[in-house]
Amino acid sequence: MKKFENNLPAVPEVYRAAAPVPVIDAEFEPQAPQVPLAHYLWILRKHGWTIAGFVVAAVLGTLIVSLRLTPVYESTVTVDIDRQMPTGVLGPESLQNATNDADQFLATQMKLIQSDSVLRPVVDKFRLREVEKDALEQPSERWQGSDEAPVILKYLKITRPPNTYLLLISYRSPNRQLAADVANAIALSYLAHTYRIRYKATAGLSEFMERQLEELRAKMEKSSAALAQFERELNVINPEEKTSILSARLLQLNTEYTNAQGDRVKKEAAYNSIQSGSLAAAQVSSQGEALKKLTENLNEAKERFAEVRNHYGINHPEYRKAQTKVQELETQIADTGASIAQRVEIEYREAVNREAMLEKAVAETKAEFDRLNARSFEYQTLKREAESDKKLYEELVRKIKEAGINASFQNSSIRVADPARPGLKPVFPLTWLNVLLAFLFATFLGVGAAVLTDVLDNTIRDPDQVARLMNTNVVGSLPTVKDWRRRLSPISSSGSANGHRNGNGAIPAPPNGAVPAADNTDQALSNYEEAIRTLRTSILLTDFDRSLRSVLLTSASPSEGKSTVAAHLAATHAGQHKRTLLIDGDLRRPSVHRLYQVPNSVGLSNVLLQQISWRDVVIRMDDPKGLDVLPAGPPTRRASDLIGSGVAELIEEATREYDLVVLDAPPLLGFAEPLQMATAVDGVIVVARAGDTSRKALSSVIGTLARLRANLVGVVLNEVHRKVSAGYYYYYGHYSKYYGRTEDK
Repeated sequence: MKKFENNLPAVPEVYRAAAPVPVIDAEFEPQAPQVPLAHYLWILRKHGWTIAGFVVAAVLGTLIVSLRLTPVYESTVTVDIDRQMPTGVLGPESLQNATNDADQFLATQMKLIQSDSVLRPVVDKFRLREVEKDALEQPSERWQGSDEAPVILKYLKITRPPNTYLLLISYRSPNRQLAADVANAIALSYLAHTYRIRYKATAGLSEFMERQLEELRAKMEKSSAALAQFERELNVINPEEKTSILSARLLQLNTEYTNAQGDRVKKEAAYNSIQSGSLAAAQVSSQGEALKKLTENLNEAKERFAEVRNHYGINHPEYRKAQTKVQELETQIADTGASIAQRVEIEYREAVNREAMLEKAVAETKAEFDRLNARSFEYQTLKREAESDKKLYEELVRKIKEAGINASFQNSSIRVADPARPGLKPVFPLTWLNVLLAFLFATFLGVGAAVLTDVLDNTIRDPDQVARLMNTNVVGSLPTVKDWRRRLSPISSSGSANGHRNGNGAIPAPPNGAVPAADNTDQALSNYEEAIRTLRTSILLTDFDRSLRSVLLTSASPSEGKSTVAAHLAATHAGQHKRTLLIDGDLRRPSVHRLYQVPNSVGLSNVLLQQISWRDVVIRMDDPKGLDVLPAGPPTRRASDLIGSGVAELIEEATREYDLVVLDAPPLLGFAEPLQMATAVDGVIVVARAGDTSRKALSSVIGTLARLRANLVGVVLNEVHRKVSAGYYYYYGHYSKYYGRTEDK
């Protein structure tokens, strides 16, 4: 063995196994991760196409949406405010003192333009509430439904160029002409509002008002005539007053109707009771006392009649007298009951008629109330329109008079310097800016999502993580090979992958699910073979107190490739002319017999049951020579009961005859068998699948082995993608080139 080890090539430090993991009583805790910068670059390379696709989709989507959006145009009117305002009739100080501070004055004018008094006429004139509902901000709740709600145009913008007395009033709209008209209208409304406050009207404003006056006069006359015509049709002067009267009358009728319903129900119950033959209702009527008295007399007469009959017999005169008395009382009761029933029926019919009359009156009054109420709404609309037209007309007349008074004064200090014109290019959407922002945002989001996905990934991906997080040596890192047939072929002593055959010459079949997705190149296969040889070398160079004659391969969970690694390790060691025994210790789900296409009718389970000697079950392989396989035998659910001192004795005997015993054990988490096997071998190797085995599971396995005082050789990371751990494959590539040159020689 020592001579063979001296002839082996040097192995990088990263694959050398250190001292066994120290025994600890507490839970094994991995170290905090320290992710290198190169890992983030790998994340970008890994998700590069996904990020690029997302960015392209976002950019194209933004471009399409921007092109489909309705273009919005902006028009701007320039208002010139002369600080040297005319004095007029208000004196030289009253107006000029207000403009001593230019900044405050211009800020006041900007707020004034946005006031409700300036904007409301424009909104009403252009019907912006109907044309551009999106352009109006919603008023607060206390103004909902009120005509006095303040108007705020969302697409109105007022700016002031620095160091000037100019105000720029801009308005945006999908209709370029409407944008210019509204901007000019706001400027004119601002001028009109300023003229009214300062009593400074211009000739141009007077002419405008004269034209508007005729239109308003005709509109006022039309609305007043419509109101008068409606009053004549309604035949009332004040619909609100009549509505109040009808409301009170309807309330009274409803009360009477409710009382009539109750009275009718009571009398109907009495009537139904009498019709059914009950005297309970008759006794509560006006003749109830007389009926009650007659009933009492009848009961007394019946008692007297019974006594006479029992005492004198039926032929005695007293008997006939008592009988006559009973008959007279019964006749009186019947007559009284009939009279009461007739009266109850009359009262019931009267109650029904009264209820029907009141119901009809309520329906007629309600119909009249609804009709008047509906017409009242129309009346209020006409009245409000007439009053509004009259108010506008009177306001315009007053402004004309003020303009006439101030016509002799000089021109206003505020004037439109440059009216708004329809915009030629839309200001929204800014397509290329949107595309740029979408590109930046999508790139940031895509990179962030890729990094977040990697951060949330709790699996072991590369050997560096095992060494860094678990404080455990990596004795082997096996790349992914797409061609499973070549990957599962045992490696001969020459280092090439030959399809091994068992005694009958059959080629091994693939294990279930053994189709890893990765490279399908000769270089990748060469790397895999080199990794297997390096794994064997690392195990042989492990510095333990005793020589490593038996190793156990286990994993955290199933399907991590431990059986395949065990088969390759055993075949590689046997290829170096070393007697090697491969034992399939997974009695629940054996797989070694499928890898080598050997029978599994008898095996380890029969040996542990002491049904046969292990030497009689061992199968000798032809290629490579020196490899013997002990299959698991028939699967059993009593695996944990079979594993005991028998396995330890078997391994002890086998190590006397073989250079190395490789034991393929079940997954350590969830099964009791590997816990018993781990202390029976010289060393334990944990196989983990890159990108599949979680850090928590691997940590639990290492901690469990430490508590069992088992000798942990290290971790074999299986199916590592070359892009995940480029450093390891750099070594494998150069190492395979070295062997290739040697073979050429």
